[in-house]
Formats: sequence, C-alpha cells, structure tokens
Amino acid sequence: MTSSRLKFLGLATACLAVLGGCSAFQNARLDPEAMRVKSGRERTVDPGEGSLLDAFRGGRETVKVNRFLWTASLEVLNFLPIEAADPFTGVISTGFGVPPGGGQAYRATVLISDPALDARALKVALQTQRGPVDAATTRAVEDAILNRARQLRIQAGKF
Repeated sequence: MTSSRLKFLGLATACLAVLGGCSAFQNARLDPEAMRVKSGRERTVDPGEGSLLDAFRGGRETVKVNRFLWTASLEVLNFLPIEAADPFTGVISTGFGVPPGGGQAYRATVLISDPALDARALKVALQTQRGPVDAATTRAVEDAILNRARQLRIQAGKF
C-alpha cells in the first residue's frame, strides 16, 4: 500500500513540474525588432516573468554592440558576401570577395565586443586563400571602419 502511495506522490510531483514549465510559453512572442541593432541596449526581463524551467535553461550570452561600428563594418566590407551576421554576439563573417580595383580575394571576420565607439571594441581578421594577411592591411581596414563609424555618429548627431 505504501509503494502505491509513493508512486502516486512521485507521479503527482512530476505532473506539477511539467505544468509549471508550461508557463514558459505563455509570454513567447515573435519580436519583429529582434534583428535590428538600435542603440546596443539589451531587452530587460521583469523578475516576475518566466517559469520554473528558466532555472535549468542555459543563459544566452549577449554583447552590447555599437550600432555605428556595426553599420560601418557592413558598409566598408560591402564587396564581401556576408555569410553570417549576429548582432547579439557582435560577429560578422563574410565569404571570399575581391575588392574593387584589386586582384586578391579576401575573407573577413569582424568582432564588435563593446558598446563604445572605440578601437578596442573592434577586432578584424582578414584572410586570403593562401592564409592570413599582414598586420598593416588589417590595421588599414580597422581604421577605415572606425573612420566611417565616426562619420555616421557625426551625421546622427545632426538630426
């Protein structure tokens, strides 16, 4: 008799845990603004929002991204085909492409790791089909991105 009560108690506890987890889908909506990088601020979650299963889910790592660096990176490297762009992690990955007036094909990976419009927030890795490029070329691309980002910030301040 006690084993049947223990089984019933275990089953009831499992059902309550499953039903408690169902509230996670109550507030699930498609956010049309999710892929837009506006000012680099993250969405904040109210403490009362969520469910029991949120404790067991892995937290999504997000990085605040500077919108001017993001836009400038896409504009400066517009001759390269974009393979992946994730504004939540700040990574832009491109395929091989030939710059205008050049004969060498390049591939780039850009990491924006800070919301500040600063050189430390921008990391660029360039590669040719033969391997990585020299540091001077990478530095020139980083400088072009930073200059364009500053221009975009000045233009945004006028409005």
